Amino acid sequence: MAQQAEISIAERNDHELVALALARDPAAFRAIMRRYNQRLFRIARGILRDDAMAEDALQEAYLKAFRHLGDFQGSSAFSTWLTRIVMNEALGRLRKARRTPEVSVDTAVMQSRVLDFPTGSPIDNPETSMAQRQILELVEEATDKLPEEFRLVFIARVIEEMSVEETAEMLSLKRETVRSRLHRARALLRRQLDEMIGPIAMDAFPFAGWKCDRLTEKVMGELLGP
Repeated sequence: MAQQAEISIAERNDHELVALALARDPAAFRAIMRRYNQRLFRIARGILRDDAMAEDALQEAYLKAFRHLGDFQGSSAFSTWLTRIVMNEALGRLRKARRTPEVSVDTAVMQSRVLDFPTGSPIDNPETSMAQRQILELVEEATDKLPEEFRLVFIARVIEEMSVEETAEMLSLKRETVRSRLHRARALLRRQLDEMIGPIAMDAFPFAGWKCDRLTEKVMGELLGP
């Protein structure tokens, strides 16, 4: 029964979840977080460029949002209201980090996946899995290097697949500004990826490992016979 109740609450719309959360229903809080965790983490990380700091900012933003849930008036989408709280929390931490020389938002090793690549079994194809991880790391690194105003638009529009209208409302921008910044972000990202990939291009399309072994065994099987 508990599982059925949780599945049911997960299907409720935002306004219903807010009402349940105001009534202090724990399942409603969990449903809200599960619905928006990925998007909000990506936004926070887009600002802070550090996994641990983004996670801390998101946690604090949730606490602030849930403690002031009664302030949500419904004049904008609940997702937009939540996102602005996360952005404010992340920006506040970024300003504080910049005032503290010993704290750097660029020192953490990137471990989260900003993009989700469809992957096969690493056991079946370890080279493909490794290549996909390397591509993801290059994209993440290049995205982190974008100026903040372009980076947030890129994350919202391309990674989170938000519409121009949603992005404009979330970032308090004109739709034309969203379009122009996305165009600029893509151009900068392409340039950075070209610079990053160029020096390692000679190592592309390796024919080694399991591919080499497979072909070798096939040829030897044909030569030697059964």
